[in-house]
Amino acid sequence: MGIEGNIRHSYYDAFNLIIDDFEFDTRTKQPPSNEVNALISFGNMLCYSQCLKAIHQTQLNPVISFLHAPGERRYSLSLDLAEIFKPLLVDRVIFRVLNKKELQKKDFDKKLNGVILKDKGKKTFISAIEERLSETIQHRTLNKHVSYKHLIKLECYKLQKHCLGLEEYKPFKMWW
Repeated sequence: MGIEGNIRHSYYDAFNLIIDDFEFDTRTKQPPSNEVNALISFGNMLCYSQCLKAIHQTQLNPVISFLHAPGERRYSLSLDLAEIFKPLLVDRVIFRVLNKKELQKKDFDKKLNGVILKDKGKKTFISAIEERLSETIQHRTLNKHVSYKHLIKLECYKLQKHCLGLEEYKPFKMWW
């Protein structure tokens, strides 16, 4: 987890090279300190929900995880799975909606020492995430087009096979 955290920190440092018109200093939560942090928090929540939905479609137990410590009222397996898909889904959508000016400063509300998305901004971002989830790629081993949404479910099936001792788990890696 420490290594992953350090890598994520370095990754976030590069956001200012990618994003136009918005500043991103450091990752802050509860409350997010700027617009980019608000989008990361909101997007991560959407990614966790999508991962949890995929987990519920398998026989995996969402409270038993590998990376994140289990806790009360916490589905830590969805947090584990989301680590794989946040850069592909959330971060790419953030770059798109900000750089194509689909979201602008007026779509955020600054209050209570933090920044949140306004309702219109949420709708725009959710629409962009749903669009991304429905995009397809040519899967290398299945030899057919699959959506990003289906990739999450396929990752659950790989975990399930690993838990049953049928196949060694190899996490998803982007190949394009």
